[in-house]
Amino acid sequence: MSLASRDEQRAYGGIEIRGFSKAVSEAAYRAYERKLFNEIKNGPIPKHIAIIMDGNRRSAQKLGLDPTMGHVLGKNKLEEVMEWCIELNIRILTVYAFSTENIMRDEKEVKALMNLFQENFRKAADDPRIHKHKIKIRAIGEISMLPQEVQESIRYAEERTKDYDQYQYNIAVAYGGRQEIVSAIREIAQQVKDGKLAVEDIDETTVSKNLFTGDLPDPDLILRTSGEERISNFLLWQLAYAELYFSDVYWPEFRKIDFMRAIRSFQRRKRRFGK
Repeated sequence: MSLASRDEQRAYGGIEIRGFSKAVSEAAYRAYERKLFNEIKNGPIPKHIAIIMDGNRRSAQKLGLDPTMGHVLGKNKLEEVMEWCIELNIRILTVYAFSTENIMRDEKEVKALMNLFQENFRKAADDPRIHKHKIKIRAIGEISMLPQEVQESIRYAEERTKDYDQYQYNIAVAYGGRQEIVSAIREIAQQVKDGKLAVEDIDETTVSKNLFTGDLPDPDLILRTSGEERISNFLLWQLAYAELYFSDVYWPEFRKIDFMRAIRSFQRRKRRFGK
C-alpha cells in the first residue's frame, strides 16, 4: 500500500480541518439557539407578529439563481417560520406576500408568483401540520385582483380551515395599506347611507372593524428582513402601537436565531401605547 504524497496529506488535512470547523460551528450555533430559546420562552411572547418578507430576489441573485427561484426559497422559509411560531405559541402570523404595487413588476415574475400562490394555498390546505395544529388560513387584500385560479385556491384553503381557532396565518396578497383604509371608508359610508350607522357613532373601532383584519388584534411586533427600514404600505392603521424590528438578513436566509433575536428585542422594550 503506497503512502499518500505530502500534497495529498495537506489536501486531506485541509478537508478534515474544514469538516471539523464546520462541526464546531454547527455545534456552537445549536448551543446559541438553545440559549436564546431558554432566554425568551418565559418572557412576554407577542400574540400577533406581522412580517414583511423582503429580500427574495436579492438572495437568489447572490446565489446566482433566477429571481423567481428566490420566491420558492422564500416560501420554504415561511413554512419554517410557521413552525417557530407554533413552538413559541405565537397565535397569529400575518405576512406580506404580494402588494398591489407588485402587480407592476416583470410579467414573468408576477406569473411565477401567481403559480406559487395557486399551488401553495392548496398545499397548505392539505398539509397535515395545518390540521394537527388547527391553523386557520386566510388571505387579506384585494383578492378580486388576482387570477381566478388563485382565488379558487384561496377559497379552498379558507374553507378547509375556517373552523380552526388555535392559530391563524394571514397571507396579504394584492394588499395595500392605503387601499385597505379606502375600502373601509367606503364600507362605512355605505352603512351610513343605508341607515345602519349614524355619523356621530363613527370612531376608531368602527374603522378597525371594517378593515381586512377587523376581527383580529393589532400586531404586537412588525418585523422586516433584508435591511430595509420602511413599512412599504403594510398594515398602516394596525401598526399604530406595534413594535418595529428590522433585520439585515434576506428573507430566504432568515434563521431561527434571527427570529428569536427579534422576540428578545420585543421583550426588552417597554410598550407605552402612545402614553
